[in-house]
Amino acid sequence: MATITREWQVDFAGVLLGPGTPCPIGDITGLGTPEVRVQDVELPTDDGAFPGVDYYSARTVTIEAGIRTPGDPQAAADILSALHQAASDPAARKTAGALQTLRVLWPGREDVKLLYGRVRRVEAVSMAQSVFGWIPLTLEFTATDPRWHGEPEQQVTLPLAYTGGIGFKAPVTAPVTTGVADPTDRKGWVTNNGDLPAWPALTIKGPVVNPRIWITETGQVLDLALTLGENDTLRIDTRPGTRWVLRNGGNASSALSAASRLDLFQLPPGTSEVRWIGADYTNSTRLTVSWRDAYTAL
Repeated sequence: MATITREWQVDFAGVLLGPGTPCPIGDITGLGTPEVRVQDVELPTDDGAFPGVDYYSARTVTIEAGIRTPGDPQAAADILSALHQAASDPAARKTAGALQTLRVLWPGREDVKLLYGRVRRVEAVSMAQSVFGWIPLTLEFTATDPRWHGEPEQQVTLPLAYTGGIGFKAPVTAPVTTGVADPTDRKGWVTNNGDLPAWPALTIKGPVVNPRIWITETGQVLDLALTLGENDTLRIDTRPGTRWVLRNGGNASSALSAASRLDLFQLPPGTSEVRWIGADYTNSTRLTVSWRDAYTAL
């Protein structure tokens, strides 16, 4: 990941483009509304159609740029090679579900935003001037998730919420505490600064029995019938295309109850509260919630 320091700079799968780099950008297209997959149904006995649900397709961002290293053709060739390597990276290209990123600091914005997807095209439009250190480029990045995501990734770690129904392990000795001195430490306040719901990733470190996680504002719940030992880790990803439940790397989706919907478990815009319960008498289990703010546009 390249470090973006100036407006209008673009991190193209690890290669930095734009002001202050040897790769000036001429134009960028594909930043508007993605192509829509319409579900309209023609009316069989009347004019027109019934409007169905509209879905966004993948977003393709095209960058017209160039490599400019006056008098240094070797440097130009090295940059072109780095772009080709990003496009052909086996870790992404040969792994189903693997994603690359396109990161942008747009003029007038304070924070970097990113798209998840794949590099689809790196083309040297002409090599006629490469001997002088100039190579015009056409670059394409297809964002499989058309939404923009904030940076950096946000994270909060939560102890179990005490509900009064779990009890204490005998023998009980004074003073009796629930393990948290500050009551506000029990609250899992999370803030999505974007204008779209954000997909969280959840990690539970054992030991815990039958964990249950919910978002107070939406009522969406993840209820799991399983036991995690002290050395066990459960990871849940709710993002479209990468939804899974893994226990120590193995599939554990069968532990979810029928009411648990990964496709609906989202953090709404603004501040909301994530809570969770389970059985753990060691007071050592923790839930980590990670998310990126989600935006309609730059």
